[in-house]
Formats: sequence, C-alpha cells, structure tokens
Amino acid sequence: MMIARSRVLAAAVLAAALVAVGGCSGSDADPKDSKKVDKVAYVTAFGAVGRDAFAWVAKEKGYFDEVGIEVEIKEGSGNVPNLTALKSGQVQFGALDFTGAVIQAGKGEFTDWRAVAAVHQQTLVAVMTTKDTGISAPRDLAGKTMATGAGSVTELLFPAYARMAGLDPNSVKIQGAQTTALNGLMASRKVDALGTFLLSRGALATTSKKEVVVLPYSDYLGDLFGNAIITTPTLIQQNPDLVRRFTAAILKGLQYSVKNPQEAATILNKVKPTYPVAAGVGEIEAMAAYVSPAGGAPIGSMDEVRVTRSIAILQGAGVIPNGLTPAKIVDNSFIPKG
Repeated sequence: MMIARSRVLAAAVLAAALVAVGGCSGSDADPKDSKKVDKVAYVTAFGAVGRDAFAWVAKEKGYFDEVGIEVEIKEGSGNVPNLTALKSGQVQFGALDFTGAVIQAGKGEFTDWRAVAAVHQQTLVAVMTTKDTGISAPRDLAGKTMATGAGSVTELLFPAYARMAGLDPNSVKIQGAQTTALNGLMASRKVDALGTFLLSRGALATTSKKEVVVLPYSDYLGDLFGNAIITTPTLIQQNPDLVRRFTAAILKGLQYSVKNPQEAATILNKVKPTYPVAAGVGEIEAMAAYVSPAGGAPIGSMDEVRVTRSIAILQGAGVIPNGLTPAKIVDNSFIPKG
C-alpha cells in the first residue's frame, strides 16, 4: 500500500512538473504566437517589373513580417484600375503615378486616396525616340507624330511640357496606343517619338537596335513626383499605426532594392520567371537616381512646398481646375522627419 501511494505521489509530482514546464514554454512563445498579424493587399503600379520589385523584396527579406503584416501583392495595371481596386476595398495599399492621380483627383474622378510616400522624387515621364530621327530637343518635335498611352499622364502632361520647352503643343500629332505597343511602333518607324517612361529606355534600345534619345519631362517640370505609395483616408484615420508600419517596411524594401539591384531583380524573377533578371537590374539601376530626396531628407519624403508647386503647374497648364490642395492628396505624417 505504501509503495502504491509513493508511486501515485511521484506521478502527481511529475505531472505537475510537466505542466509547469509546459506553462513556462507556452509563456515564452505566447508573445510571438499570439501577436496580431494584419493582413493587407497591395497593388503594384504596373505589373511585375523592375520599378515595382521593391514590394516583393520587402516581403522576401521579411520586412513586413518584422512589423506584423502579411501582404498579398497583386500586379497593377495603371492608375484607374489601381484606384478602383483601392476604392472597392480589393486592396488597402498601392503604387501609382502620383501626377496622374493628382490630375484625376483635380478633375473629381478619384478623390478617396492619399499618398503617404514618394517612390520617385521626380516624374519619370519622358519623350523618347531613336537617334536616326534627328530629334534631339523638344523643338524638333514640331510637325512630328508622337505615340503615347491613350489618356495616360504622358499625354495629359504634354501640353504643359511643350509650352515650358518653347514648343507649340498643337504642332505635334499625338497618336494614342496601347502601352505595350509603343516600342514596336517606334522600332518600325510608324511614329517619330514616344511619350513613355524613362525606365523603358533599355527596352526600346533592345527592340529598335538603335541608339535612344531621351527628353525627360522633368527638365521643364522638375517639381512633379513620379510613383507614390497610396492608401485611403479611412484607413489612415482608423488605423494609422498599420499605415505607419506598412510604409516603413515597403520603403525599407525600396532602399534595399536600389542598393542591391541584382538581388532585387533575382527576387522579382522568382515571382515572375518570364521577366528577365537583366531587365529588372536595368530598371532598378535607372530609377535609383530618382529615389533619394535632395538635401538628405528621408526616403519617401513628399515636401509640401513641392506638392503645392506640382498642383500649381497642373492648374496653370489648364490640366486641372483650381481648388485642389496638398491636404487632399498627401499625408506626409508617416515619413520620419529629419
């Protein structure tokens, strides 16, 4: 009887010890296991190309995980589809051409969005042609045909660019086309120039097998931003901490990408095997100079003075009516100061 009681007591002590150990182990793991993870969706500016690789880099490097966010990355297809996805709640964050979105907000077409960080500190819109056309300056476009994405920011901004460059915008024939068809039109000389993006230079050179001439809009419209990260005013109001964490993580991915283009392009290629690593490297290297703000400001900064001037440029060119203010399109509180 005494032996039986001793065995029961020993078993009870062992069980208690196991519970205690298990409790300690569970307690140690609880902060990690029970930590709330926010699930969001993000849409790229356009497809899965070098300029948008930073989102996948942030995910691959664990930057989103570090701040408790699980991100589904979707391939975007331009401003209107991206803004529509944001408005409908299909995504909570996205990237797009900021100037194009400003034009749409100014016209009252899409207003339920706010930019929280700049990807490119200058617009990457440009006129692009091949050297054999003899076009080397904006004035050489007079009497020529320029193809551009129908209704694109390139087309909308061209009158302002032309006037600032001393060119009558009406002297240039604008031909609307699918964005994917632009390089082919130029290579076959069905047009004299393209309204496109700086980062397409390498692709045009490859397609045309000719030396490419680039006339950046930023030569005359220097205050316009390029792509930006956006979200909704509602999310900013309801969960500013989520917006802050997401913005910090994706900008960390952007900074890593421009410093490590080969690795960033390789990460992108894992997601999109049909997109060559070399093409990704070329785009990332080409955009690197446009990512860092002047004067040592933090990456992603959107200076309110420049935003104001951007609006003024678009209003002065007659692209949008008066009434738009920086507060209606930008919330720069999510970028660290200094």
